[in-house]
Amino acid sequence: MDGNFQKSRREMVKIIREDYGFKDERVLEVLLKVPRHEFVPKKSRNIAHDDTPVDIGYGQTMSQPYTVAEMTNLLIAKSEKLKAERVLEVGTGSGYQAAILSHFFDEVYTVEVIPQLSHLARNNLSRLGYKNVFTKLGSGEWGWKKHAPFDAIIVTAGVDKVPQELFEQLKVRGILVAPVGKGYDKTMTRYTKIKKLRKEEMKKEEFGTFHFVPFVKEKR
Repeated sequence: MDGNFQKSRREMVKIIREDYGFKDERVLEVLLKVPRHEFVPKKSRNIAHDDTPVDIGYGQTMSQPYTVAEMTNLLIAKSEKLKAERVLEVGTGSGYQAAILSHFFDEVYTVEVIPQLSHLARNNLSRLGYKNVFTKLGSGEWGWKKHAPFDAIIVTAGVDKVPQELFEQLKVRGILVAPVGKGYDKTMTRYTKIKKLRKEEMKKEEFGTFHFVPFVKEKR
């Protein structure tokens, strides 16, 4: 059975490389290593590596493989250090994106607002031996101030705009990647915090349209 999943992962990576023209071999190598099928419900394991999002329950989905690859690439493309850095993920889901990030960053901090998913992700990551990923139950809009500032931040659900608190928890020259915009279609956006004179600013770059479930805030 594991052999079948390995074959499916190889086909998944082939599609990302050839159909999408994706060129970051560092990311593709990690996509081959991380067992995506271990992060989806058992009933969905047969489609875990298909080029589509996967329902993980509670109104949430795991992003399609290409989206995971693209967001990871945008996050690490400008980094020279990587393994010496720490990253914040907003929206843990079932833990797959955090597992990918753990191969590129020394410390991964990830926040999930849905209790059942936070518990699921923590179990998945522990069971599979990801010891440099730290999970927290809470609203991602507030980040994780205790461990800030971060070298990079990734938002894995669609937002109308990026919460200011996240920008404030980003280091100067840090990267923040998020799907931003109104409605179901979001613009993949990369922000770089720069310092001009004594003022901090965010440089903004846009990278096409992607589909995302909406950002879930903590109920008060």
